[in-house]
Amino acid sequence: MDWKLFGSTFAAIFVAELGDKTQLATLSLASGGASRWAVFAGSALALVATSAIAVLAGEAVSSVVSPIWLRRGAGVVFLVLGLIFLLGAPRGT
Repeated sequence: MDWKLFGSTFAAIFVAELGDKTQLATLSLASGGASRWAVFAGSALALVATSAIAVLAGEAVSSVVSPIWLRRGAGVVFLVLGLIFLLGAPRGT
């Protein structure tokens, strides 16, 4: 196993998921539910399933598109979304 890749993936996903809508939904479900273990198991399985879909999709796309072009495309998408959010932000309230 590539432990460096494992660690960087864990760190990136862990930081990205902190405070997002998934965590807030899980918090809400756990606060009102009778079984916190059911909420934990359901949310963990959902995150595993979405990660599996992403890995399979990444593998499929990388067999057709060069990894350098995938990184470049992802960079462009992040920049465009950043500009959209930055320019679309409400001003002066």
